Amino acid sequence: MTRTKTLATSLLGLTAAALLALGAGSGATAAPSISDGTDASTVSSNSASDANTADYWTPERMKNAVSGDLLVTKALTRTQAAVGLSDIPTSPDQVFPGLGRALTIEGQNATSTAAPSPAVDRKANAGESPVSHIGKVFFTLGGVNYVCSGNSVTSANQSTVSTAGHCLNEGPGAFAGNFTFVPAYQDGAAPYGKWTAKALYTTSQWSSSGNIQYDTGFAVMNTLNGQKLAAVVGASGVQFNAARGLAYKSFGYPAASPFTGESLKSCSGTATNDPNNPQFNTQGIPCNMTGGSSGGPWFLGSSASGYQNSVNSYGYGSNSTTMYGPYWGTVIQGTYQTASTAP
Repeated sequence: MTRTKTLATSLLGLTAAALLALGAGSGATAAPSISDGTDASTVSSNSASDANTADYWTPERMKNAVSGDLLVTKALTRTQAAVGLSDIPTSPDQVFPGLGRALTIEGQNATSTAAPSPAVDRKANAGESPVSHIGKVFFTLGGVNYVCSGNSVTSANQSTVSTAGHCLNEGPGAFAGNFTFVPAYQDGAAPYGKWTAKALYTTSQWSSSGNIQYDTGFAVMNTLNGQKLAAVVGASGVQFNAARGLAYKSFGYPAASPFTGESLKSCSGTATNDPNNPQFNTQGIPCNMTGGSSGGPWFLGSSASGYQNSVNSYGYGSNSTTMYGPYWGTVIQGTYQTASTAP
């Protein structure tokens, strides 16, 4: 059963934005940095079932899961329709007026008539060895199996995973089923097992209107073999209401071409505001990771041992060289606190 506390009342002003979601060291165990009061009334949650979920994710289903970037495109389209906008593209090759950026749905590249993408600038990403607390997120929405990325974060329940809001809720719409976290995934291997969700949490701004500004979610995981997630893989500290323009290192499992989703990648750089849609309040860093990396963690500093301060959310166009993530302020902090203290 879904329970929602006080839905947000304002819709994000989506002005002709062509979005491509980029959705999928030892664990830091520092306590979360809490800067001021929170607004837990903006939390939307859903109970999940453990019944046969881990068994559902066979190696074949994990390999064939669709990258979660398609879900942000769908959320954007639904929100535009709700506010009466008519300039909604119906194919991957159409362009929103005024932006000159093609809306690319990575899962449809095989049937697209667009010109082939140029070679990826390998300087915009780096290969990484598996990190115990970072992994792939698998889930089902509307009968389709999807893949994103996620990270184990420090919490009172020792069982909380961060990801993008669109990786656990349609925004607006239903919550995901079969939600499973596979830490340190590498070439189909699940060295720490498959962790199933007990409950899913996101901001009601995302669940009620698909507001990109709040595209973050948290999953509370069941125990596995009698152990809690953080005790097995570690957990990252988190920080909220940080200064803007800081240096970050982000991680994820990009699955859309030219990547395969079978290994961990990273991007590093100094954050800058989104110049195309400043109302999103997001920040971007140099990065060319594609669909599947959605929900992967952003760490302050230059390694996976820093405090987490955002997640991979979206980029512009098929050859995007910038990854954008939501600003983790008071609203997202409230959602984290609700999830992290849930039984």
